[in-house]
Amino acid sequence: MRTYLLPIAAAMLASGSLSAAELARITVTNDLDQARPSETIAVPWSEINRALPGALIQKIAVKDSKGNVLPYQVSNIAPQAKDPKGIGIAYGELFFQHSFAKGEKQATFTVEKTETVTQPFAPKTFARYVPERLDDFGWENDHVAHRTYGPALAAPDTAGIGKEVLVTSGLDIWFKRVAYPVVDRWYNKGHDHYHHDEGEGMDMYNVGKSRGAGGTGVWDGKQLYVGRNYASWKVLANGPIRSVFELTYDSWDAAGAKVSEVKRFTVDAGQDFDTMDSTFTFSGPQQLTVAVGLNKKPADKKQDEKIAVGRDGVMLTQWVTQNTNGAFGTAIVLPGASGITEDPLNELILAPVESGKPLRYYIGAAWDRAGHVKTSAEWQEKVKLVAARAAHPLKASVAP
Repeated sequence: MRTYLLPIAAAMLASGSLSAAELARITVTNDLDQARPSETIAVPWSEINRALPGALIQKIAVKDSKGNVLPYQVSNIAPQAKDPKGIGIAYGELFFQHSFAKGEKQATFTVEKTETVTQPFAPKTFARYVPERLDDFGWENDHVAHRTYGPALAAPDTAGIGKEVLVTSGLDIWFKRVAYPVVDRWYNKGHDHYHHDEGEGMDMYNVGKSRGAGGTGVWDGKQLYVGRNYASWKVLANGPIRSVFELTYDSWDAAGAKVSEVKRFTVDAGQDFDTMDSTFTFSGPQQLTVAVGLNKKPADKKQDEKIAVGRDGVMLTQWVTQNTNGAFGTAIVLPGASGITEDPLNELILAPVESGKPLRYYIGAAWDRAGHVKTSAEWQEKVKLVAARAAHPLKASVAP
């Protein structure tokens, strides 16, 4: 979940002495009584620089209140920027994580300069363009992986060589049972291997023409109008704690309105859900109704799937049991939801959108064999926690 930053809690000491500026203190407040595991705390680097002038991302330590050193990440928003004053113009946000215990209302952290270089931390999130597999785009954290499809997969097989053809803007799931990254390895193994569990998990989710697990479309009250495969991509941050990327979809016709979409994915370590910000651009109507969907038939063939669907306000959930591949849950949490419906292929949750204004929602998946969720009841509790966390964002302040 995203953390919101308050103004700096205290001004720099008037003396400006070096010793007074070698440590910055971050205070994070939480008004939710429930436990909040693996929360990503995001602090603009400009606030760190004000409290700790001259800090370098490779020469700092982030510590909790007990002095434990925490993994951290600093995003890079302007990789070509010149920075003659050494104030971190290219730096975006500082990311680190904390698990709030039930009833824990406040946590404090320090950012300290170090003399030695801090080694990179092991990545728990990862995203990349995959040109070697018909320009898929794949992403993952330490719980689950996903992919979606680019224009090469949608292109016709003009050469007659038997190229796979699929036109869809749906989102796929790769269920993994290991915490380390698997996207590269599975693409190296190839299609006929990652569709079988060889010890790390498997691709057993079906997308086809559906929305898959979290794809979008425009709903006119009777019909869903959807775009094609993504047209372009951009990676904005890439682990170890948070990966952020954007996929752009060319315009499509939605009952007479031309609609295009930019979908921003925020993928955090330790979570079953990704944060999504979809911005739709259109002219004509002041408002459209967008649907976010879950495939009604998500399991592999011959799995004799049994699906329990939950429709509860801002939450749309599935729990899918299979013959031999275990059980899995999928879900969408849409805080601005205006209703829930369906079409022949998808369960759909709806929300109104205005052109150019992002719609935030959360898409999630979990497999019982991965160990993070074992039962339908546990999945429902996780989904409810996502909704609660979205309604109660953390707040952070920075001081010298």
